[in-house]
Amino acid sequence: MSELILHQYPLSPFAEKARLMMGLKQLNWRSVEIPRVMPKPDVVALTGGYRRTPLLQIGADIYCDTGLIADVLEHLQPEPSLYPVLHKGMARVLAQWADSTLFWASAAYTLSPKGVAAKFADQPPEALQTFAADRKAMRTNMVQLRPADATSAYRSYLRRIASMLDQDFLLTETPCLADLAVYHPLWFTRTGGPAISDIFDATPEVLAWMDRVAAVGHGQATPMSSTEAIEVARNHVPTPIPSDEVFQDDHGIPLGSRVTVAAESFGPETSEGVLVAATRTRLVIERTDERAGKVHVHFPRVGYVLRAAQA
Repeated sequence: MSELILHQYPLSPFAEKARLMMGLKQLNWRSVEIPRVMPKPDVVALTGGYRRTPLLQIGADIYCDTGLIADVLEHLQPEPSLYPVLHKGMARVLAQWADSTLFWASAAYTLSPKGVAAKFADQPPEALQTFAADRKAMRTNMVQLRPADATSAYRSYLRRIASMLDQDFLLTETPCLADLAVYHPLWFTRTGGPAISDIFDATPEVLAWMDRVAAVGHGQATPMSSTEAIEVARNHVPTPIPSDEVFQDDHGIPLGSRVTVAAESFGPETSEGVLVAATRTRLVIERTDERAGKVHVHFPRVGYVLRAAQA
């Protein structure tokens, strides 16, 4: 198997979720640090437009979204599992809630004026302006919670999480995907320092649980440049689509059609290519880039929009 290459940056909460997946499965991986704001030319060379963080690259296959990355890692190394035997559905549902509802409450609270001051304390004013403009562009058609409303919701969510901790982790005595997904929005807040992390004071059991999740670690990472990662893609061919892969046609778009895929909410950028797979769980497009060569870009079904490309 080709190396696992995670394209990420240290302060990304969703990258922290992916890093913990690597740790839970005790994997060796290569770390490509990418910009946290556009332009991201090396990312776009691999995806064709998609720019959210993180990406998992295996040879010439590019996997978008941590939900799909979790499934890929689970397939490559089933043990220890991200999905508890008796709670597979619950783990997925809880993770989806954490990645959406919980995350946006956390983000609106953490990036309130006092949180921003802490997060960007050691950076020039233009860094904050650039970050704010970049994220505003990604929130097209999204309603953003006001800090006060986010704070109220966030406090309620923390109490609900605390009520689930009758054992060491959320669903069982061992960590699973649900723990990693619920953890990463809270990690984003906690790393902002005491000015905003005092929201956890009312739920000490949540803090103790966070410490247990953090102990999972990040596996063994070694750096790789984005130039090297693009060369890896160029020097490989995408994994062939299995001949028995079931085509689930929910859109009336046949395989071989030119299509676009984009996130349904945050991050409006589209990736365009030829539809080579549409299973019950994922969409795969094939595209060719002058630097990366031929690649397959994989997206989960949930949370993404497939359309026929306009002629």
